[in-house]
Amino acid sequence: MNEKVIPPIDWKQADALIELALREDLDDIGDTTTSSVIPEDLQAKAVFLAKEDCVCAGLPVAERLFKTLDPKLEWKALVAEGASCPKGTRMAEIRGNARSLLTGERTALNFLQRLCGVATASKRYQSAADASGMHCRILDTRKTTPGWRNLEKYAVAVGGAFNHRIGLYDRIMIKDNHRELAGLEGAGGIRRSVERARAKYPDLEVEVEVDSLSELAEAIDSKAEYILLDNMSDEMMAEAVRLVAGRAKLEASGGITLARIPSAAKTGVDFISSGALTHSVKSCDISMDIVLN
Repeated sequence: MNEKVIPPIDWKQADALIELALREDLDDIGDTTTSSVIPEDLQAKAVFLAKEDCVCAGLPVAERLFKTLDPKLEWKALVAEGASCPKGTRMAEIRGNARSLLTGERTALNFLQRLCGVATASKRYQSAADASGMHCRILDTRKTTPGWRNLEKYAVAVGGAFNHRIGLYDRIMIKDNHRELAGLEGAGGIRRSVERARAKYPDLEVEVEVDSLSELAEAIDSKAEYILLDNMSDEMMAEAVRLVAGRAKLEASGGITLARIPSAAKTGVDFISSGALTHSVKSCDISMDIVLN
């Protein structure tokens, strides 16, 4: 969470999603409208047009989908990933067999619109944190569309925000239900959980979620690298920053809207995580239009 890294697109996973998406659209029959209406050898050109202001993410996925349908199609990206695209921007163009263009149109747009939506939201959230004047980074969460995590986290990073852990495997994160179950063994559940985690996975960083200042004290004592402040007021978070005094990185989460980000960032927390970057975004309005020149 400390360095800006854009995760590479995992093409093995993306190809599986592309194949699934095409399968649900075409079944074993194909595009009945296009195959019956459009001449087999007709050639055409189309452009992808931003119908609203957005941040570009997902052009390589759209290209991959079209090339899966028809390797002979010619694709040209007109903007870079992460570029701000005002309404009216031509984002990419594609030319080749007209049937292939029409068959891939909606499925390609579904990928592109969703990923641009994630990138656009991520840009808004990180910009709000930057406006606070504090060095606070916006993080995504695991609240992603099943199967889409790599692509959605890619879009978050392309949009200017940062990735949290990818899955359950790359960080120890002791959350509320872990704490509750650990507490059944008696007092000191947080410290005991951290010790067990370090013993089993010594190379992984440890994060502890707390929702009170008393739990914060135990988390500090456990020497976890990260502490997540769950559903705390700005005043409580500012006090947590004072108590921790740099001994752990602090992440704010829960109940933090876009409007609240500047005040939350000013408390001095290192990170603000938001599931809204991936679970509540609106897909951007993008069209694919056939052009005659």
